[in-house]
Amino acid sequence: MSPTIYGNLKMASASLKTSKMRSFLTMLGVIIGVVSVVTVVSIGQGIKQQVGREINQLGPDMITVQPGEPIQRGATDGLNLLYSPSASGSLANEDIATVQKTPGVRQAAPLALVTGTVKANNKEYDNQLVLATTQDMDGLLDKPTEYGEFFIQDDLVDQPDVAVIGHDVAQRLFGERNPLGSSFDYLGQTFFVRGVMKKFDSTPLSLTTDFNDAILIPYSTAQKHTNNNTQLYEILAKPTDSSQLHQVVDSITASLKSAHGGQQRFSVLRQDESLKVTNRIADLMTKLIACIAAVSLLVGGIGIMNVMLVSVAERMHEIGLRKALGASNRQIMAQFMTEATLLSLLGSIIGVVISLAINFILRVTTSLTPVVPWEAIGISVVISVAVGSIFGTIPALKAARKDPIEALRSY
Repeated sequence: MSPTIYGNLKMASASLKTSKMRSFLTMLGVIIGVVSVVTVVSIGQGIKQQVGREINQLGPDMITVQPGEPIQRGATDGLNLLYSPSASGSLANEDIATVQKTPGVRQAAPLALVTGTVKANNKEYDNQLVLATTQDMDGLLDKPTEYGEFFIQDDLVDQPDVAVIGHDVAQRLFGERNPLGSSFDYLGQTFFVRGVMKKFDSTPLSLTTDFNDAILIPYSTAQKHTNNNTQLYEILAKPTDSSQLHQVVDSITASLKSAHGGQQRFSVLRQDESLKVTNRIADLMTKLIACIAAVSLLVGGIGIMNVMLVSVAERMHEIGLRKALGASNRQIMAQFMTEATLLSLLGSIIGVVISLAINFILRVTTSLTPVVPWEAIGISVVISVAVGSIFGTIPALKAARKDPIEALRSY
């Protein structure tokens, strides 16, 4: 390091130390901007990886049938519309049989939303997710139970009011991981826990169901106790031969379209398409929030410029004295540019440290698993330093152009 650069850094450090609080408040805009950008991008990347693991867990050959306006498959990016449930589309009970009878389909099971209040251990749970499905869900999820077993059709004749609960539900309703044989009241009936599902990877943006937070009851039981008013919102299916996945998807689409009188108010998605839709949503949200957060960097740059202008005014005698001793305009300008750059660099480093701490806290306290992209950190630091340097140019030019005689008179 040259003596000139070392001297500028030493003077800049001394100046920052003399007004620590003002320096910190000056860096605050940069700190907030870096923390926001790095944290948001980390969460977005984490969600994309979680969805990928979730899809692998459910199997890459899982087929999802959902109501709503269909997703149009384009030739460029595969999908040119995001999935959007619509009141104009719906699935009926007959669609379950249609999917099951489609050539090439090995298994298919419905997922229907059942409304009502769950009561367990003298407590009521109004927002508990309760889904109705059939025994085929056991095969579709590849033996999902960690304790007990899934309900089967033969047992439903003698004991129809049974349930399989999610990993998180077991803890919330019963306070234990293995509450087999425990009961809860729902739809005016007493349901007994037959099985507890293993923990599934899940994300807030996933198009698949969060089975960790769900109670599964037999579809026939739900239809009986709700007078056939369950809301069928999804059908899951798997092909007999995974290599024929695309053909089976086309066959299901054709069969359902025929059953709906030629109208297609539904979407039949492969898992990779669900992943693409979710990733697109995550990317859009990440870019939107990151752009908003990046405004903090601009605000931070303006703050650095304002404080540096004040610093120039306060240190007018110092500027005049250095010029009188032979310092050139270039040296004066370099001194104040170094100070502005150091402010933004320290702010970006503090911001990176805080964002790493936030990511760690999110991993420990939530189901999110943020992934820190080092490219985002590098870009944030570079932009922060660039912003500080650019906005520090005006104060540095003002200091460099001061007449030494007038500067000395300001003492």
